[in-house]
Amino acid sequence: MATNPMQRKARNSFLLGMLITLVIAGAIIALLFIQLKNYKEKEQEEKANSVKVWVLGQDVISGQVITTDMLTQQVVNKNYVPTNAIGNITVLDNYALEDKEGNEVITEYKNNVATLYLSKDNTKYELKQEDSTGSYYIEKNRDKEYVELNTVPVIAKVDMNKNTVITTEMVCKSNEKTTDDLRKVEYNVLTLPSQLQTGEYIDVRLALPSGQDYIVVSKKQVEIPQVSGIDVADTIWLKLTEDEIITMNNAIVDSARALGSVLKVTIYTEAGTQEAATPTYVPSKEVAELIRNNPNIVEKSKVTLINRYNSNANTRNDALNPAISTGEEGEENLKTKVQESVTNSKENRQKYLQSLGGTE
Repeated sequence: MATNPMQRKARNSFLLGMLITLVIAGAIIALLFIQLKNYKEKEQEEKANSVKVWVLGQDVISGQVITTDMLTQQVVNKNYVPTNAIGNITVLDNYALEDKEGNEVITEYKNNVATLYLSKDNTKYELKQEDSTGSYYIEKNRDKEYVELNTVPVIAKVDMNKNTVITTEMVCKSNEKTTDDLRKVEYNVLTLPSQLQTGEYIDVRLALPSGQDYIVVSKKQVEIPQVSGIDVADTIWLKLTEDEIITMNNAIVDSARALGSVLKVTIYTEAGTQEAATPTYVPSKEVAELIRNNPNIVEKSKVTLINRYNSNANTRNDALNPAISTGEEGEENLKTKVQESVTNSKENRQKYLQSLGGTE
């Protein structure tokens, strides 16, 4: 049947509209397909480049102990972080390990698996763990040698801000190790720097009027006690071993008897990177003998201190002893210093109890 021109025109317009619609729809579908493909490729690329890293959740200062509760894990592009960024927290945990003798435990990758090694006698031994007992051991000459491990604090080498990505180069092992004879000791007879803060590392030094200066204990982290939220002005806490406690007591007595001397504190500027100074103060013969016979002092520390005394006895006899007054004036000054220390301790204790509401 013949169609009139109007019908034909309407039909052609409809077909043209359908064709245009199909072309536009096809273009949109093609565009969406390309975008989806690009998105998936980008997602795969990001996933391939993504790594987990541990970042600081707070600011830390050089020498401050870093614990896992200070860290948070984030997923980032590996192209934007250092290659030695710590991504597995066990790497940090393992870094803190050493054996009882102080030999270092290190982590290396063996067949792409993190493996522990014990560095001992200039040799690296793979550190293995028994499934049945959980005990660690190394193999020497095909025999098992069991190893007892200690954990030492991991500290920041430098000051770091919150959200800093932690790398193996930013941390190191602390010199402070927990031993059976480690104690927290309170001192209020030391001359303290005006801006000393909790967490900083210090040396305690005995300065004589002659200008001679001796290091009594080195690189100790300070804790300043507080009363009602305010730092006590003249008191600090130090964690010391038995031999260090005895040596400090000797230095306090020498300082009181050596008129014009000062037992002072000096602060490390970058505790995370600076090595501990070597103590140079030589205790008296009587104290050295006490240390020699003290069963509470670990053998390694005992040997170190006795060797220092034996090697530097002349320092004690020629420099320290002449400066120490054994007469009435020296004894009176010692009594005064001891009484002041006792009084300060009692007053601070009273203030602390009052802050707790224990006494009026």
